Amino acid sequence: MTVSQGADAAIGAALAVRARTIVDNARGAMQRLLATPAVPASRLVVMRQRYRVLAIAAGVMVVFCMIFVDQWAYRFALALPMWLVDVFFAITDFGRSGWILVPTGGVLFLIALAASSPLDQMTRGVLAALTIRIGFIFVAVGLPGAVFAIVKRWIGRVRPSDLGPFAYEPFSWRPQYASLPSGHTLTAFAALAAIGALFPRARPFLWAYALVIAVSRIAVTAHWSSDVIAGAAIGTLCALLVRDWFAQRRLGFAIGPDGEVRVLAGPSPDRIKKVARALIGP
Repeated sequence: MTVSQGADAAIGAALAVRARTIVDNARGAMQRLLATPAVPASRLVVMRQRYRVLAIAAGVMVVFCMIFVDQWAYRFALALPMWLVDVFFAITDFGRSGWILVPTGGVLFLIALAASSPLDQMTRGVLAALTIRIGFIFVAVGLPGAVFAIVKRWIGRVRPSDLGPFAYEPFSWRPQYASLPSGHTLTAFAALAAIGALFPRARPFLWAYALVIAVSRIAVTAHWSSDVIAGAAIGTLCALLVRDWFAQRRLGFAIGPDGEVRVLAGPSPDRIKKVARALIGP
């Protein structure tokens, strides 16, 4: 065996070890996420009651808008000046899930690469805490988005048109019959609930973002007003249910004696900077 062949074999062996470590870490993360809850669901009774009230209120609002608001809002949107519609067209794509899933997924991938090499205990702890929090955002936004991207096609509601808000073609895979719920709004409000749960101080900005995306979907006549309300409610509820799932396993969140879900303290900015310098620097 030549020197170059020996070097290639050593590199290949090292890469194989790192790949196995990544797979093992991913398997361990999934086992932790799917583990039996450390806290019973009975501790979340108060939270679940709130969710039921929110779901019922949202359902009533959706039906009300279908009957009394949808057609009016559609006509109003058609009468908007073109320059304003163009502004909303430029804004509305920021409601796509890729704006959240791509960066969070990319960071998770980089953390997986970093964790595949030998690390000290503090670094592994910081990376584990970051993985839990970023993974929570990824799941809370991505999972409901993926599920309801299919469900909306089963429902088959027509997008705003002269056919009116009560035209349906169930189990249609045509884009023009995929109006209920609004996927962009679902993503925006799931992000509001998920990121806001971790960073409460960011909620005013997240509210502004979510509401602008919701309004933009009506303004560009991509959705009826009831689609937007349904998307907002579904995105919020699903993100909160994912938060509760994590809290029952003490992953980034914990359930207090009063049944309230609270975010656990994460690594300090100084520790994160120290770990980043150690991983990136020479």
